[in-house]
Amino acid sequence: MNQKQLNIAYIGGGSRGWAWGFMMDLAMDEDMCGTVHLYDIDESAACRNEIIGNKISSHPEAKARWKYTVSHTLEESLKNADFVVISILPATFQEMQSDVHLPEREGIYQPVGDTVGPGGFMRAMRTIPMFVTIAQAIKEHAPNAWVINYTNPMSLCVKTLYSVFPKIKAFGCCHEVFGTQNLLCQMLESEHGIPNVQRHDLYTTVLGINHFTWLTTASYKGMDLMPLYDAFVAKYHQSGYLKNKEDNWMNSHFNCAHRVKFDLFRKYGSIAAAGDRHLAEFTAPTYTSSPEEIHKWMFDLTPVSWRIEDLQQRLERSDNLISGQEEIQLKPSGEEGHLLLKALLGLGDLVSNVNIPNQGQIPNLPLGSIVETNALFGFNRIQPVFAGNLPSNILPLVARHVYNQENTLVSAMTCDRQLGYTTFINDPMMASVSPQASMALFNDMLENQRDYLPAKWFE
Repeated sequence: MNQKQLNIAYIGGGSRGWAWGFMMDLAMDEDMCGTVHLYDIDESAACRNEIIGNKISSHPEAKARWKYTVSHTLEESLKNADFVVISILPATFQEMQSDVHLPEREGIYQPVGDTVGPGGFMRAMRTIPMFVTIAQAIKEHAPNAWVINYTNPMSLCVKTLYSVFPKIKAFGCCHEVFGTQNLLCQMLESEHGIPNVQRHDLYTTVLGINHFTWLTTASYKGMDLMPLYDAFVAKYHQSGYLKNKEDNWMNSHFNCAHRVKFDLFRKYGSIAAAGDRHLAEFTAPTYTSSPEEIHKWMFDLTPVSWRIEDLQQRLERSDNLISGQEEIQLKPSGEEGHLLLKALLGLGDLVSNVNIPNQGQIPNLPLGSIVETNALFGFNRIQPVFAGNLPSNILPLVARHVYNQENTLVSAMTCDRQLGYTTFINDPMMASVSPQASMALFNDMLENQRDYLPAKWFE
C-alpha cells in the first residue's frame, strides 16, 4: 500500500490531551505515515510524548507507522514541514487563575474565560505575542506548510497568523459545533424514533465566530430539522435535556442540559451551536450573574483548581503509559484534524466547519475577520462555503465581538493601553462594572500577565 509520507511539526508537542488523541488518529489511518516533530518549551514533556507516540505507533493494531522525535527549537521542528499543528497552553495556570477568577471580585463569573470576557482578553494579550513568533518562524522556515490551530482564543490566534504572514495557509479547528450536531442526532432518535443518525449525515449551515456559532438551516435526508428543533426546545427549555444520566451536568464541569442554547433559540430563531458554558460568555450576564444563576441554567463553572488536579492526573497517566502500567488502547479522538490533512493531500474531499478569514462567506461581517463557517477541503485547497448573512437580530451580538477582537489584536501588537482598556470594557460581561472598578481590574489583570508581555506595556 502506498502511504503518503509526511513531516508534521507539532508546536505544543508536550500536550497531555490533544497530542495523544492526534497520535491515535494518525495510527489508525492507513493512508498516511511519516515523522512528527514535537516541539514544546517544556522539552521534558515533549520527550515523554516522544515515548508515548512511538508506543502508539508500534501498537499491534496500528495501521500506520509514525516516528515521533523531539525538536530542540521551533525552527528545527519546522524544517521541511508539510503540516504544522499548534496546540499550546499560553503561560501557566497562575495566569489562568487571574483570567478566570480575579473578575469574580466584581461579580463576573466566567465558565471558561479563554475566548471573550475579561479572561479571554487577557489570555489574548499574552497569546498574541507567542503567535507572532510562531508566524514569523513559519514564514521563514515552512512558508508552504498547512497550519492547523487548536489554541484559544481561536479567532485571535488565527488572525495573528494572517496578520504577520498574509500568505500563510492556516485554519482553526474546534469541536464545539460537533456537539450541537450530535444533539440534533439525539433529538431524531429520542423524539422521532430515527436511530443511528451520525452528525456527518446532517447538513447544517454554520456561521458566526468561534464558540459563538449558529446554525441557520439543518436538515437530514431532505427533512427540515428546524421545526423539529422548535418543538424539541418547547418541550425541554425548562427541564433541560440529557441523553442519559452519565451526561448530567452536575457530574462534569463540561456537560450541560442545553438550556442556554434553547433559550437563545427561543429569542433569536437560529440554533446556537456551541456548549452552553461558551455561549453564556458572549452575551450580557443573563446566564452568569452568580454561581447560583449558572446552576439554574444547568451548567457549571470550570475552576482553575480543577484544571490543576486534572493535569496531575494526566501526568500520572503519562507515567503509566510510559511504564506500561496502563496499556495503550487505540480509539478515535472524535476530532477531524487527521481527516482534514487527508483532504488537503487529495485523499478525498471533506466539508467541515473551520475558522478562516472572511472572504465573503458571511457578507455582513468584515472581510478578513476570522469567521467560522463550513468549507470544502480538497487537494491543497480550502474553499469556504457561502453561508449567507447572519440574521439581522443576531448580527449585532456577533459583530460586537468581531470588532472587539480586531481592537484586541491592534492593542496587543502596539501595546496600546488606552485601546486595550476600552476594548476590555466593551465586552458585554463588563456591562455592570463601574469605571473605577473596571480600570482597577484591567490594571491588576494586566500586571498579572507581566512575565509574558512586552515591557512597553509598563513604560
